[in-house]
Amino acid sequence: MADEDETVHYTGTEGGWGSLRGIAETALRERPTPGAIDTLRRQNKVKGFMCVSCAWGKPAKPHVAEFCENGAKATLWELTTRRCTPEFFAKHTVTELKGWKDHDLEQTGRLTHPMRYDPASDKYVPCSWDEAFNAIGAELKAIDPGAAVFYSSGRASLETSYLYALFARLYGHNNLPDSSNMCHETTSVALKKVIGSPVGTCVLSDFDHCDSIFFFGQNPGTNSPRLLHPLQEAVKRGCRIVTFNPIREKGLEVFKNPQSPVEMLTPKATQISTLYLQVKAGGDIAAITGMIKYVLAAEEQALAAGGPHVLDVDFIEQHTIGFAEIKAHADATGWDEIERESGLRRADIEEAAQIYVESKNSICMYGMGLTQQVHGFHNLSTLTNLWLLKGNVGREGAGISPVRGHSNVQGQRTVGISEKPDLVPLDKLAEQFGFEPPRDEGMTTVVACQNILSGQVKAFIGLGGNFVRAIPEHRAMEEAWTRMRLTVQIATKLNRSHLINGQVAYLLPCLGRSETDAQATGEQAVTMEDSLSCIHGSLGKNTPASKHLKSEVAIVAGMAKATLPPNAKVPWDTWVGDYATIRDAIAETYPEIFHDFNDRVFTPGGFYKGNAARERVWKTESGKAQFTVPTGLRSVGFEDAPGRFRLITLRSNDQFNTTIYGYSDRLRGIEGTRDVVLMNPEDIEAAGLAKGQVVGLVTDAGDGVHRQVDGLAVTPFLLPRGCIAGYYPELNPLIPVWYHDEESKTPAAKGVPVRVVA
Repeated sequence: MADEDETVHYTGTEGGWGSLRGIAETALRERPTPGAIDTLRRQNKVKGFMCVSCAWGKPAKPHVAEFCENGAKATLWELTTRRCTPEFFAKHTVTELKGWKDHDLEQTGRLTHPMRYDPASDKYVPCSWDEAFNAIGAELKAIDPGAAVFYSSGRASLETSYLYALFARLYGHNNLPDSSNMCHETTSVALKKVIGSPVGTCVLSDFDHCDSIFFFGQNPGTNSPRLLHPLQEAVKRGCRIVTFNPIREKGLEVFKNPQSPVEMLTPKATQISTLYLQVKAGGDIAAITGMIKYVLAAEEQALAAGGPHVLDVDFIEQHTIGFAEIKAHADATGWDEIERESGLRRADIEEAAQIYVESKNSICMYGMGLTQQVHGFHNLSTLTNLWLLKGNVGREGAGISPVRGHSNVQGQRTVGISEKPDLVPLDKLAEQFGFEPPRDEGMTTVVACQNILSGQVKAFIGLGGNFVRAIPEHRAMEEAWTRMRLTVQIATKLNRSHLINGQVAYLLPCLGRSETDAQATGEQAVTMEDSLSCIHGSLGKNTPASKHLKSEVAIVAGMAKATLPPNAKVPWDTWVGDYATIRDAIAETYPEIFHDFNDRVFTPGGFYKGNAARERVWKTESGKAQFTVPTGLRSVGFEDAPGRFRLITLRSNDQFNTTIYGYSDRLRGIEGTRDVVLMNPEDIEAAGLAKGQVVGLVTDAGDGVHRQVDGLAVTPFLLPRGCIAGYYPELNPLIPVWYHDEESKTPAAKGVPVRVVA
């Protein structure tokens, strides 16, 4: 591993004055409305506004400021005073706007009017809401429902998501891909199979009782900074944190709490990780297998010495199957192979494993470094194996805690946004609304992309997000996109997906979550579910950016009414007028989770929806938690070869998903640009390259398709040999649409085979 002095890096801490400066710079760019300060004061608090950024839990007793740097940026971004009006579109053709950078498109401000794309002038022109709804309805009625895709980003509320899924099924399809398909679908598939629950098992209070926390492939400093508060408190009471990540991320190294006067005014800060191991990208299965091997050996040594068990043998016997097979696999796997595939020394893996052995209660946390791999399923099943050995599932202070992305991405699945019919109570929906739901499996994001490429998909509706920019295979997808008959985008700001249009295209502006949603019965609240399975109410208080905006609920209902025949059991107008009636319908469909829904909307800390695996009830095929033997030790989908690198795509500190707030990746020491490729200095030297040299990356997937991204400055960075990194979504064109997790079809963006071309 190269020395840090040879690389670009940040010498400060996570949080601290740098965090405040980042918020201030965003405020200067966005020029937010006067209500922004009060919105930040109310953010993530009871009867307040729930952040539109990450999905981390909201405590019952919040901090004075219960928002982080990126949460504040998201709020200021939404409450900008900039406006993207019909006058703006009259001045710019869509072809011209395609030449703008992502950041510059969104800096045009909030969309103010419904717009229709006019191919003759190559411009967006204003239209009425009735015109848009009627045209969309006519187009949908003219095609086979199975040829339509209804996509949703993770931002839409539970109320909107429930109606959107119902609209799709009343129309006649289960083609409901969402942003989870691009990031944590591997979690939904793997955890469902091995413990019977598609989500994590922890609640917020578990972090008060754990003795160790193990991080794999997740970066809270950029993606979920509010998580740093419970991590800091855990460290202060003696909890040890071990991190496995190819990149040394500041949020898991050292944290200076911006709400602590002592820390802000002195050199005092908190070291987060006790041990930080830079595992090779795609080497996590090997590293975890090494830990399992060590834990099993520790059990044998303890028994030989007459000591207590290291393993939870009662738990293994009563609650699991497959232990003998996983033990045989660990015994048969040699340390040489583990070291080679993980890129770590045996001694370091054993040090991590010893911390696990010594801990009574352990939590594992992970992100897309595990899920976005070809063998991501086995990353998670192998990690679960390790946790089952000591019974660290289904008790206080222990568990599996995936860190989800967008603010309601988990909740959307809870209320029916799923392409898998067996995950939705279709019989109940049939009874409740008097129709026969489609029973065939719908399209995931990857399948939707493949069917757009083949011409099978004729219509696409996007409920938020920036789908065309977020997916793999940009260039081929953009070309195929224009062959669709209908494309509809529902959004708050302009982004690149709005510039790639079907033959008939509409851009529909919606209210932001921070804005007042006034309907027939008054101001409306909406709800969302955090990544710890708690449901929270949110109430916007800001004046809408335009009087012409509609809520997401109203837009979904408007499209549905224009498309579907009348149904007395489906009262779209009643639902739009009073969102409490939508919650009543949700409670009728899902009574175990949402009973007394309206009475619990503003429960401090949210109300917990429950999790059978947390109660050690295993809804698996066997009725027990499943030990699973991995198919190999590497999770990337290719062999190593001379000149072939493992590309990791990253988000910057000035970014949330595809939204680019600015050009400061402060926590990695990169400023003013996103056009970089991060490389180990030894790899730079071996390839005959130089710092600052502008190069390209070419996909080395062996499928005969040329994929290349140019204009990247070589930047020395502390990475394992053979691994390089660059920014998402700029490097998405390098990812083949077929390159995904084998089980869940999640794009494998954290281990892409590439070569550097000078």
